[in-house]
Amino acid sequence: MSGVRIDKWLWAARFFKTRSLATDAVSGGKARLNGAPTKPARDVKPGDRLDIFNGETRWQVIVLGLSEKRGPASEARQLYEETPDSIAAREAEQMRRKCTNEPAAEIHGRPTKRDRRRLGQVGRQ
Repeated sequence: MSGVRIDKWLWAARFFKTRSLATDAVSGGKARLNGAPTKPARDVKPGDRLDIFNGETRWQVIVLGLSEKRGPASEARQLYEETPDSIAAREAEQMRRKCTNEPAAEIHGRPTKRDRRRLGQVGRQ
């Protein structure tokens, strides 16, 4: 196997739940191949570097293996190696989220007039 479509690989490596989500992410510029934007049909090969942004999480990985089928997480983890810089940045972001409190975290549902005033005061301070 010389290469696999990038959207199939991202789905098989379990970065996205569905292949259509992986295709949309690649089309939207949330996955870069060797530092450049790419299209979903582009092939990835072992040794390629992928920069992946999935919501709040960023990964920088090196492709080690190819797969067109989605398997268990233990097999998916064998398809790539995360760079040390990426691991450190991801852990730092997790700690930052754990330590900081979102101002709107206590609001459930539609905010009341009182809640909106509180949110407005947080922005002014």
